[in-house]
Amino acid sequence: MADPKVEKEAGPAPGGEIEQQDTAQPKKREYKDFGEEKHQATHAKVDMSQIELKAEDLYDKEKVDLETIVIEDVFALLQVTEEGLDDEEANRRLGLFGPNKLEQEEQNPILQFLSFMWNPLSWVMEAAAIVAIALSNGGGKPPDWPDFVGIVTLLLINSSIGFYEERGAGNAVKALMDSLAPKARVKRNGKWQEIESANLVPGDMIAFKIGDVVPADCRLTEAVNVSIDQAALTGESLPISKKAGDQCFSGSTCKAGEAEGVVIATGANTFFGRAASLVGQDDDTTGHLQKILAQIGSFCLIAIGLFVLLEIVILYPAFHYSYRRGLDNILVLLIGGIPIAMPTVLSVTLAVGAQQLAKHKAIVTRITAIEELAGVTILCSDKTGTLTTNKLTIDKQLVKTYGPFSPDDVMLLAAYASRTENQDAIDACVVGILDDPKRARAGIKLLDFKPFNPVDKRTEITYREEATGRLKRVTKGMTGKIIELCTRNKTDDVENRLEADVEEFATRGLRALAVAYEELDHDDPEGEGNGFELIGLLAIFDPPRDDTKQTIDDALALGIKVKMVTGDQLAIAKETGRRLGLGDHMYPAKVLKEGPAPGSKHATLDEMIMDADGFAGVFPEHKYEIVKRLQGLGHLCAMTGDGANDAPALSRANVGIAVEGATDAARGAADIVLTEPGLSTIVHAIRGSRIIFQRMRNYSIYACAVTIRIVVCFGILAFAYKFDFPPFMVLIIALLNDGTIMTLSVDRVLPSNTPDSWDLAEIFAFAVAYGLYLTLSTIIFMIVIVETTFFEDKFGVALTGGQYGSRKDANDYEIHMIIYLQVAIISQALIFVTRSHSWFFMERPSTALLCAFCVAQLISSIIAAYANWGFTQIRAISGGWIGIVWVWNIIWFLPLDLIKFAMKATIIKSLRERKARQVAEMVAQQAHGEVPLTRTQSRAASIHESLYSNRVSFIRRAARKVGFGTNAPKMAPNELQRFASIQASQSGAVLARNPSRPH
Repeated sequence: MADPKVEKEAGPAPGGEIEQQDTAQPKKREYKDFGEEKHQATHAKVDMSQIELKAEDLYDKEKVDLETIVIEDVFALLQVTEEGLDDEEANRRLGLFGPNKLEQEEQNPILQFLSFMWNPLSWVMEAAAIVAIALSNGGGKPPDWPDFVGIVTLLLINSSIGFYEERGAGNAVKALMDSLAPKARVKRNGKWQEIESANLVPGDMIAFKIGDVVPADCRLTEAVNVSIDQAALTGESLPISKKAGDQCFSGSTCKAGEAEGVVIATGANTFFGRAASLVGQDDDTTGHLQKILAQIGSFCLIAIGLFVLLEIVILYPAFHYSYRRGLDNILVLLIGGIPIAMPTVLSVTLAVGAQQLAKHKAIVTRITAIEELAGVTILCSDKTGTLTTNKLTIDKQLVKTYGPFSPDDVMLLAAYASRTENQDAIDACVVGILDDPKRARAGIKLLDFKPFNPVDKRTEITYREEATGRLKRVTKGMTGKIIELCTRNKTDDVENRLEADVEEFATRGLRALAVAYEELDHDDPEGEGNGFELIGLLAIFDPPRDDTKQTIDDALALGIKVKMVTGDQLAIAKETGRRLGLGDHMYPAKVLKEGPAPGSKHATLDEMIMDADGFAGVFPEHKYEIVKRLQGLGHLCAMTGDGANDAPALSRANVGIAVEGATDAARGAADIVLTEPGLSTIVHAIRGSRIIFQRMRNYSIYACAVTIRIVVCFGILAFAYKFDFPPFMVLIIALLNDGTIMTLSVDRVLPSNTPDSWDLAEIFAFAVAYGLYLTLSTIIFMIVIVETTFFEDKFGVALTGGQYGSRKDANDYEIHMIIYLQVAIISQALIFVTRSHSWFFMERPSTALLCAFCVAQLISSIIAAYANWGFTQIRAISGGWIGIVWVWNIIWFLPLDLIKFAMKATIIKSLRERKARQVAEMVAQQAHGEVPLTRTQSRAASIHESLYSNRVSFIRRAARKVGFGTNAPKMAPNELQRFASIQASQSGAVLARNPSRPH
């Protein structure tokens, strides 16, 4: 673009026309730029001379609203003057309110490790260990050391992996604490001094300047050109100008000016502390994966318990088993039936998945979040810094022109009127719109520059154009100030257009920046020009990230609904939603307290939240509440964010995702941290998590089927043949199985196109079908061996014990070995059926799984051929018997796919149709405004699930009851009221109960 060279007509003489305008008294135009709402100060509707207010009065906003009341009433309520507190009163208040810091509770690593052995699955194995070492003495036999060592080894492996993963999680509260200002300038005893910010109390007079972190929530008493950056706290994209009487939040940063104020809240009562108290508030709640484990565990425990009870009732009274012999049979069910390695296998699967996600620049800090991400149905996202770049820019498509200059000319002239060094956010975005920032000073000689100040609210440059040698002047700034300067070509038509354009920008949440231009007919850069003319209007906004819209489209294609939850203003949120294709059906935060308006289409607040495209003007507790309500409606909810104000919701969400450049507080509260710009990594993470979910589902079907197979099979054999299978060999089967199944973590599977869910009815149905079929294969095999001479006659094999005939001893050591090999081989082979949706040979497994299977079967066959272990009642068998076992298993393995297809066509189809009907009925009830009936979880079931949570909560609470540890105070979330009213009212209430003035 050529440099603008436009000769202007002389402006009107400063005479009669202006007098005529004064005579006509034209209307005063108001250019309602975005974000210029004014709030009228009020007085408290109580007698402030009586400061002994009751708490209920302080919470009554009809009487006192400390966000809007005049500063004098705040001083009266907090019993302080501008001279500040004396040391004695400050120390007294420090005892009342506590230090200005956040309490943090350290986890005991020993208790944390022990917590991984504190769940019903582990209890059964621990009971089995006790049986093996303590209760097995008898019958002239020593304790069962081999079984005891094997069981304890399994428990330690599982707990060690879980402890390692859990210990590596970040600590959000610590990050929040570190963000607080360590030092504060305070007036004590009438003198300014510097103290630790932890010693601040409500009523203290504090001071801060540019670059300082605000040490506590305060109301300003003096403010000189103050600009506060609170984007990380509230989500507002621009620094906020503050004046006397305004509130500043603890943890925000002073970007310009200097100020003094009175502290109204400290520590956990601040806006920042409130966010910290919400982070991890539900630490005792059970994770989604733990709930699934609880239900799978319940299924296994019921199956085991039933057959253990049957064995006790049948083996002892009916068969007159000895004490030790009966215990050995029970140990077989306990050890073989419990999928003790399930948490370990799932942990390894998730850990490997986390490493795979790291390749896409997504760092996983809580590995169970991967499983939950696969089932996420709603993605809530912060706007500022997450969906958008948090870097202001000019919308080139919306540049308005009012004179002979083109949009490109207007942008270049605006860049002239901007700093090129030490820029503020506005100057940076105006210069940044040029293809080359050097053009902001190319071809001109700077003669004079007036930077932005809060009074004039504009910048101005006077320069000499090198091509012509003429002096020119450009100014840019707030629309009302710029138009007041303009005298040339200032017609009603121009002003009407300007007013309409500014109003359009405001309704769309865009900030307007007006540009004016004049020429100087002399060589004095400080002289008057020929009059400013309005030449353009620029729209400033926080642009979406480059890949945000594609990410949202991809998420929608994956069946995930996206909602914007931002601390920025409603108009900005709607405009961003329109640009991203999210929609603009958004609500202000106040609806979360007031609920839907009477007569609206929404009957309940939950219905409104589900229908909304987003919410604006929200505080941390609002984001937290939205996520919590969505979870209450049965959704798995993910939350993305970057600021401390997002930390509570990131912590509460099933999956919290901190974007690149997020604050330490957000990263600490998140489950997944992105390390490169953009949101496309989220889609990679979702697809990756669904692959991992498929692996976990395949294993779960397998584990439950093996439980049924072991428990039912050995239970029936004990009842039919008084079969005493050695418990140690069940441990060998479990170890080889679990070693093979670990390779499922890298198995080849395809992700689903919709959110995954744990349909446990399907899993249990498949498991029962497979388990009973495999049980049948073993029982028939046992019948043929014991009751007939088929194998001896056809294949020339024999038992070395010399048994031959129609009825053999079922407890022959070689028969033990034959049954061991048959069970070990076909049980492992089942995984190839559970991992495939079609024929098992149509979906190639990973090389690792195939190799592990082959190695495990080779080991099993070697054990069968050479292991003469008298301590565990087995004897090596001939190669002929090993061949018979392999052929038998292959014959029984091939129809397993037919079992799978038959189940899908009958029982699974029926279960899915029933589920679809239930969903349809629920949707219909909601459409008619009815509250759908849902099953309420019993207290017993809730406790049962909580015991699977890999936390120290259960043991920690028990330790406290007997006097170990400390119970640090923790602030509970208050009713959703305007935040400043809550915190200052709390301070006033405490002081009212403990007045410093005599009555």
